Amino acid sequence: MNKLVFLFLPAVIMLFGTPNQTNGQDFKQKTYCNPVNIDYGYSPIPNFSEWGRHRATADPVIVNYKGDYYLFSTNQWGYWWSSDMLNWTFNPRKFLRPWNKGYYDELCAPAVGIIGDTMIVFGSTYTKEFTIWMSTNPKENEWKPLVDRFEIGGWDPDFFTDDDGRLYMYNGSSNKYPLYGIELNRKTLQPIGTRKEVLLLEPWRYGWQRFGEHMDNTFLDPFIEGAHMTRYNGKYYFQYGAPGTEFSGYADGVAVGNNPLGPFVPQSDPLSMKSGGFARGAGHGSTFRDNNGYYWHVSTIMISVKNNFERRLGIWPAGFDEDGVMWCNTAFGDYPLFLPEDAKKQQKSRPDWYLLNFKKPITVSSTYGGFHANNANDENLKTYWCAKTGDRGEWIQTDLGSVSTVHAIQINYADQDVSFPADMDTVFIGKSTGLFHQYKLFYSTDGKKWKLLADKSQNKTDVPHDYIELKTTVQARFIKLENITVPAGKFAISGLRIFGNGNGKKPDTVNNFMVLRTEKDKRSAWIRWSPVANAFAYNIYYGIHPDKLYNCVMVHDFNEYWFKAMDNQKTYYFTIEAINENGVSEKYEILKVE
Repeated sequence: MNKLVFLFLPAVIMLFGTPNQTNGQDFKQKTYCNPVNIDYGYSPIPNFSEWGRHRATADPVIVNYKGDYYLFSTNQWGYWWSSDMLNWTFNPRKFLRPWNKGYYDELCAPAVGIIGDTMIVFGSTYTKEFTIWMSTNPKENEWKPLVDRFEIGGWDPDFFTDDDGRLYMYNGSSNKYPLYGIELNRKTLQPIGTRKEVLLLEPWRYGWQRFGEHMDNTFLDPFIEGAHMTRYNGKYYFQYGAPGTEFSGYADGVAVGNNPLGPFVPQSDPLSMKSGGFARGAGHGSTFRDNNGYYWHVSTIMISVKNNFERRLGIWPAGFDEDGVMWCNTAFGDYPLFLPEDAKKQQKSRPDWYLLNFKKPITVSSTYGGFHANNANDENLKTYWCAKTGDRGEWIQTDLGSVSTVHAIQINYADQDVSFPADMDTVFIGKSTGLFHQYKLFYSTDGKKWKLLADKSQNKTDVPHDYIELKTTVQARFIKLENITVPAGKFAISGLRIFGNGNGKKPDTVNNFMVLRTEKDKRSAWIRWSPVANAFAYNIYYGIHPDKLYNCVMVHDFNEYWFKAMDNQKTYYFTIEAINENGVSEKYEILKVE
């Protein structure tokens, strides 16, 4: 494989990243796990169904400003900042236009730009009366209007300052119209000239751009949205989201040009796509650099159960190879990944830890309705187990099948029957402070004698996707999570995920791997292989060059996959590996598919 220009490593975002107290000692963990564990606000979209309230955010942008990192996303009544990309602080701020504090005036799909020593922030709008805010001290939450009425407006905007200081804005979200770009006067922010059409989807050619969960263009044409620009080695990499935020195939594409307003030539495959595994979707995001110059990509993860816009955030390693191809690595993108410093030392993106409890036996204290226990370890973020109450003492216990080496645990909470008192800000929209989760984790080798693994009975932070890396590994067959407090509603878990090593044999290599490309539609193929007896999942890698298999699909349970994401004008290359509790198999020989 070609040598990568920079470190093949992910960034990490962890909420309130003070050291976890595990095994009775404080220590600074070296890994994180998607979805990003931040205190997501509750949905701004009224939901009058029986589902009740739910958390949501999307459309993230992270910028590096004066050596600190600032994360903005949709409808959060504020933003986060971090000095080390581990410890994140939420700054509450309602970015409303000063003359109209309306219900929907909160930032949606925000643009964040840097002009000289000033950060600017602007939310999506179709009106001509929306403020652009400015700050030279966002860490202390100091803001003032820069432009009271940004006349040209724009939905899903993005600001880009070129190396020569010229400022551009991109915007658009439509299944009919293209994305647009325009140069702005960096002092007045008035447009220079007229906006230019930058990019329109071509689903007839690029299969991944087709609308629908199964990329079958059902009932609507695909949407293009979420513009973002990155410059690298004199080239301009224009990123965009498609085909719909509610689908597993939601992805960011990239097109390359020699000018910030184009023309642009699309790369054949998406930049970021994660259509399999526990956390799916990797669209409408942004690319940024850390203080060492390494690139990361943050984007939207879909859940879309209680509402199409029920979403989370994920972050993955990204970069450029020596040929200028932009990539993002989402393989094992919801398994533990190294934090930057340790990743740099290890020279790899993640530790050799694997999921230990996929569809293994689960026992629980109680079950509410049809939210059964086995939903908590089926590797599907959409499904969850729910206890009858949110009371102290409700519990869930997972059997790993055999005594295994446990390195880390991820606890993914779900929202069930969530409501708040009428005097709280979260009655309809946005953020509420003071929410927190409290629990204890126990481990056992026999299910009878239990030892304390982690004690968060005094925790006062909101951790909807909590992740604990153990300072010292333990040998365990059973892991038990006991509830003490949830912020609201019932005790519900969409994923109790145990990571480590099963102390056994790695899976056998896959046999009889074949990719049958559809003759009438070169965008699609039927992929099939012989099942591996000692494997529970497979990674299918693909790309248009045998040394650039940058995209990956994780498949559980099945030994076939309908693949619909290809460029119909390109030859493709595929390989596959098997996965179990102990590691991955050798990859199958690379197949060339005309």
